[in-house]
Amino acid sequence: FQRRCQKWRGWTGRHQPFDRERPHEPKLSKSGVLPPLKSLMARTMSVHTDERAWRIGADGEEEVGRRLAKLGKGWHVLHAVPVGEKGSDIDHVVMGPPGVLTLNTKTHPGKSVWVAERAFMVSGHKTDYLRNSLFEARRATRLLSRACGFYVPVEPVIVVMAEKLTIKASPIGVHVVGRKHVTKWLKSRPASLTQ
Repeated sequence: FQRRCQKWRGWTGRHQPFDRERPHEPKLSKSGVLPPLKSLMARTMSVHTDERAWRIGADGEEEVGRRLAKLGKGWHVLHAVPVGEKGSDIDHVVMGPPGVLTLNTKTHPGKSVWVAERAFMVSGHKTDYLRNSLFEARRATRLLSRACGFYVPVEPVIVVMAEKLTIKASPIGVHVVGRKHVTKWLKSRPASLTQ
């Protein structure tokens, strides 16, 4: 599997260190740095800025990346895999005994997340996370299948970092798991790939 799919963009077949450099990094000022006073004031006053949102999301992705690094032998993890032409990426692509999975980290500190078959809500507000994760996995399926020359199914997973996670019903076509349980959950999946 590994040798046949090496043509896929970003594939190395080894664990990659998590890279903080992201294509959607916040814009710098003309001097090349984030305005420190503005950033400090925003944090002090709990004002939500693009920089703060980006940092919270990146911190969550890094934590999940550290947990995935503990999966061990037989698992391969890619981080921040670029897809498309507009700077979008897949947070984590995990390849192991249960197959190939795309992991999308959603970080909402201090918030409540509620999930059902067709809904993913953060503090009572509906999001597009389920739809976007399905799209991401389908895109990865197309790219991998084309590069490998055979069909490679990819399952989408949303890893949630929040104060409270309630899964009323499993979403259709998307797995949802809390960050503390992600490695245990992955290892508990039935095997579908062979060496």
